[in-house]
Amino acid sequence: MNKLLTLIISLGLLSTPAGAANILKELSVAQGFEVSIFADDVENARQIAVSKKGIVYVGSRKAGKVYALIDHNSDGVADKQILVASDLSMPSGLAIKGDDLYVGEVHRIIRFKNIDKQLKAPKYEVVYDALPTERHHGWKFLRFAPTGELIIPVGVPCNICAEDERFGRIFALDVNTKQITTLAKGVRNSVGFDFHPSTQAMWFSDNGRDMMGDDIPPDELNRLTNEGEHFGFPYVHAGAILDPEFGKGKSTSDYTAPALALAAHVAPLGIHFYNGKQFPSDYKQQLFVAEHGSWNRSKKSGYKVAVATIEQGRVIKYTPFITGFMKNEETLGRPVAFAELADGSLLISDDYANVIYRVSYKKN
Repeated sequence: MNKLLTLIISLGLLSTPAGAANILKELSVAQGFEVSIFADDVENARQIAVSKKGIVYVGSRKAGKVYALIDHNSDGVADKQILVASDLSMPSGLAIKGDDLYVGEVHRIIRFKNIDKQLKAPKYEVVYDALPTERHHGWKFLRFAPTGELIIPVGVPCNICAEDERFGRIFALDVNTKQITTLAKGVRNSVGFDFHPSTQAMWFSDNGRDMMGDDIPPDELNRLTNEGEHFGFPYVHAGAILDPEFGKGKSTSDYTAPALALAAHVAPLGIHFYNGKQFPSDYKQQLFVAEHGSWNRSKKSGYKVAVATIEQGRVIKYTPFITGFMKNEETLGRPVAFAELADGSLLISDDYANVIYRVSYKKN
């Protein structure tokens, strides 16, 4: 969509796709900010990564596709969409290192070398293929650690179960030696993590178990302090609640409590420390959280983007940033993940409305 088309739409002469048009009217964002559509018709948009040239790559889950979005004139609206790959197994997660795009399928990690230069029908190579094949909580979120390893979470293939050491963990993979290390244990299903820009500490979201009622257990924001820490699953939830089936004989003090216990079933997915220069200083190095929203609650919860304000490694405030993804119990959108553009604006994917939003700050 170019600027002329955007003007035509604003004058009511033409309609955007129903999802994009309807949801923009309902979204409310923190004062001083505005939300626009960077790209629409991006089927099942999940994790986002931006190359050095500014090409935006998007993974999907259900669609099995990877897309490239190009904003040729840098006006904040993608004017070209390219299908990079298809027929993949839940390629939800992706990350860029150097000129290469890494894509996380359920069972393996693949790499597209020099991706910006071979967008149409690019070839890929398999980097690592020893991941479990179970699809339940098998989709990935990827990011490279400051130390260079590729971080890969592997969720449990169940609602609640005690599985072997292949599941319920966050791993670090050396993509050159193929050596894999366990960073965190007792993690039910993390689909988002990031590293604090100053301390380099890893923070991650975790989705709590189902079928314990509307209000328990809480979902979690966690901070990793020591390699190999155990965060409780399936024995203890949110550092305080013993599981009715697996918690017998366990002590909450034996496991790491969350940095912040969220509401139950809000489904925190992508998290992102803002490190750009466009937003006010209050947002610098603060943690954006995408609450994807509940599917199993008598009254829906989540369906928002929030900001966790962090001081000295502790969450001191948790504030809604964008609301309106759900209205009168009707789902309009479901935020998933974040990425920054070079100008400091923030992209947010939505796998329900099939769009990528762009959040910018309106300077006075």
